[in-house]
Amino acid sequence: MGLFDDAVPGGNIGKPLMIALGALLLGKMLSGKNQPQAGERPQAGEGGLLGGLEGLLDKLRSSGQGAAVDSWVGTGQNKPIAAEDLGRAIGPQTIKSIAERAGMSEDELLRQLSTALPGVVDKLTPDGNVPRPEQIASRWQE
Repeated sequence: MGLFDDAVPGGNIGKPLMIALGALLLGKMLSGKNQPQAGERPQAGEGGLLGGLEGLLDKLRSSGQGAAVDSWVGTGQNKPIAAEDLGRAIGPQTIKSIAERAGMSEDELLRQLSTALPGVVDKLTPDGNVPRPEQIASRWQE
């Protein structure tokens, strides 16, 4: 779990949060199932509950969180996101599903995700480009 430890305040991302981040960013790809072949683009909806990192960022941008998202992907200081804003952007059904997978309450999930997501996205996009789902999956397993 050490890959993202320095991406969150206080370090050391716990297992429930890693499960939640994995469900959000990777979904089925964590098990190795449904991975695209080399050079093949993932199908819509692959890579996570919202379509992987790119789908999550698009969802956040379309809900008015573009400035925060752009700060995470770009260089410079990461802007925070409120747990409530993150919950509205992701949607109640997705939050409920992730909370169940992670074994935590929806409020705790949103609190932890809103703290961790800016640093995790920043770490996944060091050059300002959003990686493909298979690239995220390979980094996840480092």
